[in-house]
Amino acid sequence: MPLKERLRFDSDPVYLIDGTALFYRAFYARADLKRADGFPTNAINTTLRVLMNMLRDEDPGHVAFIMDGKGPTFRHQLYDRYKAQRPAMPEPLAQQIEPVRRGVELLGVRLIVSDGVEADDCICSLARKYKQDRPVVIVASDKDLKQCLDRNVVMLNQAGKAEKIITLESFREEEGIEPAQWPDFQAIIGDSADNIPGIPKVGPVTARKIMQTCPTLEALRDNCAALPEKLREKVEPELENVFLYRELTRMKADCCDFPLDHFALAPMDLDGLHAFLDEFELRGLKRDLPRRPGKPGKPAQAAAPPAGGQFALFGSPAAAPVADDEPPTTEATSTDALPSLAGEEVGLVFEDDAFFVGVEDREYRYTGPADGLVRALEHAAVVATPSVQELLRADPAWGYLLSSQWFDLSLAAYLLDPEARNYTWPRLRQSMTQDGRSEFAEAAGELHPRSRGLAALAYMNGIRGQVASADLGPLMRDLEIPLIPVLVSMERAGIFVDLDAFSGFLDDVSRQLDALTRSIIDHAGEPFNIRSSQQLAAILFDRLDIKAGGKTATGQRSTANEVLEAIRGKHPMVEDILEYRMLEKLRSTYLEPLPKLVGDDGRLHTHFNQLATATGRLSSSRPNLQNIPIRGKYGPRMRACFTAGPGAMLAAADYSQIELRVLAHFSGDPALIDAFRGDEDIHTRTAALLTDKEPGEVLPDERRNAKTINFGLIYGMGPQKLARELGITVNEAKAFIERYFDKLATLKTFYDTIVHDAEARGFVTTLAGRRRLLPELHSRNNQLASQAKRQAINTVIQGSAADIIKMAMVAAHKDKELTTLGARVILQVHDELIVEAPETTIHLAGERLKTIMQSVADLAVPLKVDLGVGHNWAEAH
Repeated sequence: MPLKERLRFDSDPVYLIDGTALFYRAFYARADLKRADGFPTNAINTTLRVLMNMLRDEDPGHVAFIMDGKGPTFRHQLYDRYKAQRPAMPEPLAQQIEPVRRGVELLGVRLIVSDGVEADDCICSLARKYKQDRPVVIVASDKDLKQCLDRNVVMLNQAGKAEKIITLESFREEEGIEPAQWPDFQAIIGDSADNIPGIPKVGPVTARKIMQTCPTLEALRDNCAALPEKLREKVEPELENVFLYRELTRMKADCCDFPLDHFALAPMDLDGLHAFLDEFELRGLKRDLPRRPGKPGKPAQAAAPPAGGQFALFGSPAAAPVADDEPPTTEATSTDALPSLAGEEVGLVFEDDAFFVGVEDREYRYTGPADGLVRALEHAAVVATPSVQELLRADPAWGYLLSSQWFDLSLAAYLLDPEARNYTWPRLRQSMTQDGRSEFAEAAGELHPRSRGLAALAYMNGIRGQVASADLGPLMRDLEIPLIPVLVSMERAGIFVDLDAFSGFLDDVSRQLDALTRSIIDHAGEPFNIRSSQQLAAILFDRLDIKAGGKTATGQRSTANEVLEAIRGKHPMVEDILEYRMLEKLRSTYLEPLPKLVGDDGRLHTHFNQLATATGRLSSSRPNLQNIPIRGKYGPRMRACFTAGPGAMLAAADYSQIELRVLAHFSGDPALIDAFRGDEDIHTRTAALLTDKEPGEVLPDERRNAKTINFGLIYGMGPQKLARELGITVNEAKAFIERYFDKLATLKTFYDTIVHDAEARGFVTTLAGRRRLLPELHSRNNQLASQAKRQAINTVIQGSAADIIKMAMVAAHKDKELTTLGARVILQVHDELIVEAPETTIHLAGERLKTIMQSVADLAVPLKVDLGVGHNWAEAH
């Protein structure tokens, strides 16, 4: 539905697009699209795709595409450090500025290039000029533009995964101030994206409180003496500076003065566009242009956004047209009807109880036995299929094909964009005609909409060049595809379950829950639903008069576990509720459902997901065996319910501190490397550095604090969370982090280097060459940019650890010695591998697995594996 209808505008809106922001996001959304001669075209492709989507879906009458000009602006003259921290524009992006501007104008959209001011200033000026006569839609993500909001002005923000429409009403409700106050508010809190300091140690919450009594900076200056003493001490030294900061955040509203007709949408220059898109080899965009008068051809198909939907700014894509006729297909009930497939590239899709085989320009519908088709494909050069894992799950015969023959389409799409989430064949098939990739347009050619095997072949031909140009070929060929039969083998093996142990555990937990329910009701003094957050809040905070510890996003009093932990000592009922919740989770998540999923063989079979996480870690589902409790009061008893089969035992091999070892390897930090090479306790060594003590003098609490920060910083833990974890103030946590990086200075340099390189390239890579695109690094939303920085560091470390465990799985699966010992890998949980083997060989099998795991990667520090053997998982772990 057009935006005009969704927002019930009474006249056609004018669209003011922040072209610079869109151009940047387009560049980092797809890093590898190039012309044959290497000229980058990724930003051109996606920017024009967005505009074409808009022109199709909104049918606007007036559009302005506004971009920043060259050189400094008046803000740089006011404040020489304005945006000083921002890296220079990457050269491949700069190369595409002129082509994008040409393409925008060929589409009939008026281009404005601002000089001396920013694009945002022009947008603000035009919005003020036009809002008296018609609605204005500002298409942008820059928070500074919120000051333009009015009853007739809205913002459309697509900086995240989901579209967000910001109106005057929603802004008032969310921020509690008026748009005119926004520059004052921004001046107080500052903006790290633009290098505007603000008032130190005054954040959004405090700033809103200030503005309730001092709605402008002038009022703040006049009434500063009335502020609480501690706040006054922060504000007074900055009273002069804060007015400068407001000038930096306040948009100029008098720098762009064009009549509305200047932005009337002009007809597309179709001849010019065809020539332009030929010049830059953007065949996908060319296919979706309207037909030129007198030119034969098919009607253009509806365009859709790139995978992940980041640029679907103006509504959902229309569905691809479906042909009524069936493609020419040869029926084959046996392999005799198939041509020779030796040396051929073959597309293979299983649908509607048949295999569709595409080879050269012919498609065959094969309904014979799978093993016959496997023999026919034995000497094929490449077999392109949507999911090798699904084929292997359905029939072990597919395991006879070599891993080097497979091209897994969903895996290739995942490696290129590990956050798209949807890698199903219908989605991939649709993307060939809908996401505008020129590679697919050329590969698909005149492909029939209902072809299957040939479609798989076309998709491979379109995507493998991207895989190669992103240097993902070795990762896919040498690690991810060889891993697939390992995962299927583990799924098929499963793990034995002691149903009697489960039953006894459930009975005990049920009795404890009954007792806790009685105790909680007694404490409350009246019956209530313990599972109801609202009823529980009323009992705790009204009836028992405990001070509420926090609120939910909807403003309700929170009874989340972290809130209850903070008031644990206020009343014995709180302790009972926390215990009740923990036992209820055990019962509902594990003890009741898991026994119902045990197969006739007495074993539990999970599904391992290879395409589920952005860092490359595996996950498991149906059921999830990677979140089985291990620690705490009930963890060991839970794991004891998982056992070896009759006559067998389990060996559990767990990488010791693998992520910290990866960190030591990449950072080259001497203290970490020395500690690991000397087989020292890394947390004790870190604590000794932080406290200036000898390792033998370190206290348990000091070691615990060091462990928290060692692991926390890998996952981007900030001072607020560290303060909560350690039970200290935020200032103490900040000082702790500063001391940590002072003592381990190489780590800070390493972290900064990761972020700097990611900002320049648009992605990070792991040990095995896995990529993660991070377009939000360049977001003007500080929260999104900070999150992307944490993701950059986390992906390099955690993703490399995931690479190593996968290497170990492949090596163990292929190991002849383990096979001879009758051992098989049956489970992977994060950094742990579990093998099952006969009682007579289990110790040898465990030691062999340990050797394999410790030798699969050559790091600057040794890999260490902790090994345990037992009849059940608890004993082995």
